[in-house]
Amino acid sequence: MIKQNSLYVSVSDGHRLHLRHIYHEQAKGPAVLMLHGAVENGKIFYTHSNKGLAPFLAEQGYQCFVADLRGRGDSKPAISKEDRHGQTESIIEDIPAILRYITKVTGKRPQFWVAHSWGGVLLNSVLARFEQESEHVSACVYFGTKRSLYNRHPEKLLKANLIWYTLAFWQVKKHGYLPARRLKWGSDNETRKSHAQSVQWAKRKPWVDSDDGFDYAAALKDRALPPTLHIAGVKDKALAQPIDIKKFMAESGTGIQEIKVYGRRYGHQHDYDHINMLTHSGARQDQFSDLLAWFEQYKEA
Repeated sequence: MIKQNSLYVSVSDGHRLHLRHIYHEQAKGPAVLMLHGAVENGKIFYTHSNKGLAPFLAEQGYQCFVADLRGRGDSKPAISKEDRHGQTESIIEDIPAILRYITKVTGKRPQFWVAHSWGGVLLNSVLARFEQESEHVSACVYFGTKRSLYNRHPEKLLKANLIWYTLAFWQVKKHGYLPARRLKWGSDNETRKSHAQSVQWAKRKPWVDSDDGFDYAAALKDRALPPTLHIAGVKDKALAQPIDIKKFMAESGTGIQEIKVYGRRYGHQHDYDHINMLTHSGARQDQFSDLLAWFEQYKEA
């Protein structure tokens, strides 16, 4: 039977990060960290009725730890106009705190990392800052992850140039944060700082931290990160086309990286987009099965 438990990780300013532990009660195998992207939360990876990638992996004996970043999902408190944290705090405080907590629960760092969209940028940023973390990770799989946008599709002009780069700033000025959920721009909200920092990097600005000037690209230039499988959807026209993903791969070190595109033309169940690459029922036979094979290839004996 698949079990789900809610855990909480305390960080600064009274925030508590929600961590969903999903596992088979008779097979607690390797730990997997799962991280969502912008205007999202951890529910991109699971439902309470055990659908999604995390329950799928739990069926195979893995134990998944699905994170909600500060203020997102079931983390406490929810994002408000008072918040001053952004992606820098996610990289240098929140994700390291989650890794330490998983180590406390399981006795070791998670062996595998999974991310959707911007979550992969945050995870590679953690690996850039904290080189020792790579020693604990056997492999990564990133769904629709890019840092900067290079594609010129009309849908990108709408979702990025008009909404994310322009209208979102007006909403932040009005509310003090980005109410993306109310606007139906995503599943969760963003702080003023997290939105502004993500825009800087998405606009092809250097991969440098706006808080302290840390140069992530320089830190990774000659380093090999854990073997990473990048998953793209043929209908993901705006947010992570192969050209965008390959640019991110090129600045993510010298290690093993592969990209696979999922759609009917390639023999898959469905023409996947940025969201349903993780939520469509056909994903179990397509990208979820390939993710499992990737993990098994690099699984510790």
